[in-house]
Amino acid sequence: MAQASDQVRDDPGRSFIGVLQKIDDAAGADGLTVSEIVDQLDERAFGLLILLFALPCLVPGLPGAQIIAIPIFLLALQVVINRSEPWLPGWFMRARVKKSWISSIARFADKRLRWTETFARPRWRWLATGIGERLVGLIMALAAVTVMLPITNTIPSVALTLASIGLIQRDGLLTLLGSLIALGWLTALGVLITGLVMGAGFAVDLLSEHAPWLLNLFQG
Repeated sequence: MAQASDQVRDDPGRSFIGVLQKIDDAAGADGLTVSEIVDQLDERAFGLLILLFALPCLVPGLPGAQIIAIPIFLLALQVVINRSEPWLPGWFMRARVKKSWISSIARFADKRLRWTETFARPRWRWLATGIGERLVGLIMALAAVTVMLPITNTIPSVALTLASIGLIQRDGLLTLLGSLIALGWLTALGVLITGLVMGAGFAVDLLSEHAPWLLNLFQG
């Protein structure tokens, strides 16, 4: 898989939305196991799997987002160490995904992400291959950790979605955009944690001055 991956990933004619629709078509009434989904993926499996798990986490307050974040974290770490094929725990590979969930993801991608296949293309490859890819994987792993926290999963999932599409299409611009969103979110959480240590007033004052939109998000 590793030897042919760069050539396949860099082919803009290969539609990741088409892959998701293929998975939907393959799912019977009982859905598919995660292992069966992995078998449907091509050489872009890491990016496609992270995308597949990140999309449902875009829903604010999604029940179970903390569990879904676990495979995202594990897959991102495997990008960091440059593993050739994805690995997930056996219990997770045997878990069955409902047909309705798979269909919802395929429809969402077709409706909301179709623009990315026109916009995304191989560029700034140093941010989507080699050391750049590993660095993006590390940032994605950190973003996945924040999805596990009982705060909100939407913002880091936006970052994960953009970065994973960037890896799939070898588009360094999208990996950069996703990474910047993730780093901004990590910084904001760092401020909040610092505020818990130094006093809540410190965090509130800092956010009010530099990121009032984020303060409003937590208050809402």
